[in-house]
Amino acid sequence: MPLAERLSVAMKTVADGTPGSTEVREAALFEQTSARDLAKAPRSEADQVCSELSAADRTQLDADLDAARELSAMTDPQPKLPDWRILTPPKPDALRPLYRKAQQETGTPWQYLAAVHLVETRMGRIRGTSTAGAQGPMQFLPSTFAQYGAGGDINDPADAIMAAGRMLASNGAPGDMSSALWSYNHSDRYVAAVSAYAEQMKRSAAAYDLYWHWQVLYRHQDGTMLLPEGYPGKKAVRISD
Repeated sequence: MPLAERLSVAMKTVADGTPGSTEVREAALFEQTSARDLAKAPRSEADQVCSELSAADRTQLDADLDAARELSAMTDPQPKLPDWRILTPPKPDALRPLYRKAQQETGTPWQYLAAVHLVETRMGRIRGTSTAGAQGPMQFLPSTFAQYGAGGDINDPADAIMAAGRMLASNGAPGDMSSALWSYNHSDRYVAAVSAYAEQMKRSAAAYDLYWHWQVLYRHQDGTMLLPEGYPGKKAVRISD
């Protein structure tokens, strides 16, 4: 089956399936890894695949390719696997009310909060401290969280998401999301990637379900490694060069 057809089937499975089911998890991972691989391929190859998709699926894949290219340019393959724990994240229906509450209280669009959460920790799968010292599901420096966290717990999803809403609102959200996101991470590439994911979630409810299922993929010098839930107790799996 051609790649474009397989991607169409995968996206339909995510849109129509039961969140968390084996079928949906596998379909979302296929879309995720395909976008990652196509982002590294010549643009002509990616453009050909996109041209064979329906308009809605093409829009989704185009956004994911753009974001993957931006994020890939921000990091280099690493010689060692990270000192992280990979957790089972809160369910999508548990996270969505937290995003919406933060939007209601701060004005920051919930899709942007979900997109930051996706990029920072795959919506809560990654538990670890960054090289800069950032912590928790939204990856705050403790000093920054002290400013926006209202006395909450940096590792609690509800507290961290609300703090992110406050921080983004204090730096331009919702009127100037680019400036708000740049305050979160001083990188135009980061801003572009988060914005691409957020705009897809605005466009399609299925995009949120797709992104929630995405797994932790890590750029290692030996190839792309999937860090499964339960890592490091469960071993990383090399899935591509």
